[in-house]
Amino acid sequence: MAIDTTRHDTTGPLDTPRLSTRDKLVLFVLCAAQFMVALDFSVLNVALPDLGADLGMNRSALQWGVTAFALPSGGFLLLFGRIGDLYGRRRLFLTGLALFGAASLLATIAWDPASFLTGRALQGLGAAAIVPTGMSLLTTTFPEGPARDRALGISGTLLSLGFTVGMVAGGVLTDAFGWRSTMALLTLFALLVLPLAPTLLPESRTPERPRLDVPGAVTVTAGLLCLIYALSTAADHGFDRPDVVTALVAGVVLLAAFATVESRTAAPLVSLPMLRRRTVAWGNLGGLVTFSMMSTVVFVLTLYLQEVLDLSAFETGLVFGVQGVLSAVAGAYAPKVIGRLGARRTLVASLAGQGALIAALLGLNAHTWSVWLAVSAVSLSSMCHLGAIISYGLTVTSGVPDEEQGLATGLVTSTQQVGLTVGIPLLGVLATTSDDLLTGVHTALAVDAAVVLAAAALVAVGLRVRSGAVEAEPLGAR
Repeated sequence: MAIDTTRHDTTGPLDTPRLSTRDKLVLFVLCAAQFMVALDFSVLNVALPDLGADLGMNRSALQWGVTAFALPSGGFLLLFGRIGDLYGRRRLFLTGLALFGAASLLATIAWDPASFLTGRALQGLGAAAIVPTGMSLLTTTFPEGPARDRALGISGTLLSLGFTVGMVAGGVLTDAFGWRSTMALLTLFALLVLPLAPTLLPESRTPERPRLDVPGAVTVTAGLLCLIYALSTAADHGFDRPDVVTALVAGVVLLAAFATVESRTAAPLVSLPMLRRRTVAWGNLGGLVTFSMMSTVVFVLTLYLQEVLDLSAFETGLVFGVQGVLSAVAGAYAPKVIGRLGARRTLVASLAGQGALIAALLGLNAHTWSVWLAVSAVSLSSMCHLGAIISYGLTVTSGVPDEEQGLATGLVTSTQQVGLTVGIPLLGVLATTSDDLLTGVHTALAVDAAVVLAAAALVAVGLRVRSGAVEAEPLGAR
């Protein structure tokens, strides 16, 4: 690699890194795969009614088009991140990429609900292998400092942009070519990336191969599966269903059991000392809040624009298209901001900006001119959101040894998945259950803004932003 391998402190000014042609190709492959997975989170949403009519799926079954992907993609992230650490990140990344492509093809040609949902579940399993190993390959290929800042900046931009592009592209493709084109798009992405990856990506793994923590793997995977199922189902059917309550309780019990297992095993799946690092604990809190609260804003604004202002799906997509463009701009400048302010200060400032701009959306009303407030506030808030995404990823992975990067990035990506899952069922219900939709929108946005601003204050204290360098000692240390 031709990049500068000198380690840098992420709290001070950083020079612009120079990447070789090969570095750029490696970055392209890793970011294209991350973009593909981000696209899959949203590209199918607007196509679900057409899909249901074509395959004979009733309204209650349509949520499984999303849940079948979310369950394995979130539930297996930590496990696959650790497997990549132990047995080869490149190997698992390529396996996940091949599985994702084949599963997307199966979903494209699905002939009944069972074949479609099988394809979606296998897509999720492939994504669970791609995301943590792809992030680990990125952080181990590009050393801590300006090169990694730039790489994570591009990756974070495409992650945010992929979700937005999926919302717009899903509607355009479904109207023009039918719902199957949304899955075909993902197949084409996999076919683009897969031939390049084997020759470009370096293999990396931990120098030693301790035994895999099977009890920890079983409890954390089952716990995450239960939690994601409960929250995904609650988003459509509420929290009063017996299966939702049962899954929530089971998820909490299993994750508690996981914590107990990890405290007693010699080679834990998740290192508890790592979780006690200030950068890991508070950085992930910032990531969880920025993802969960921004997904709620997108959901609530979609309802507002279409049901209060009577905008069409295409016009609503244009609003979020502006958001996507400004997010891309933010991604280009975020590494420079982080270079000047440091990752921790950028994280706090980004959360504060996101919360303040969400609060500005409380000025929305039933008049059509409010669309301009919606466009400007959500777009600027998304720029802050992207700054938080990049800076929290840097905060969590900074100072972590290469042999534990898969674990650290597994925590980062698990935070992303859980954040994308919990926001809508927890706060979106405030908008959908109100007698007056506009009042419900205001209530959801007010709580959303308050949560983000509170998180900014907590992260500022937890990371000791006024004391100089970020501290990576355990939370209980003085």
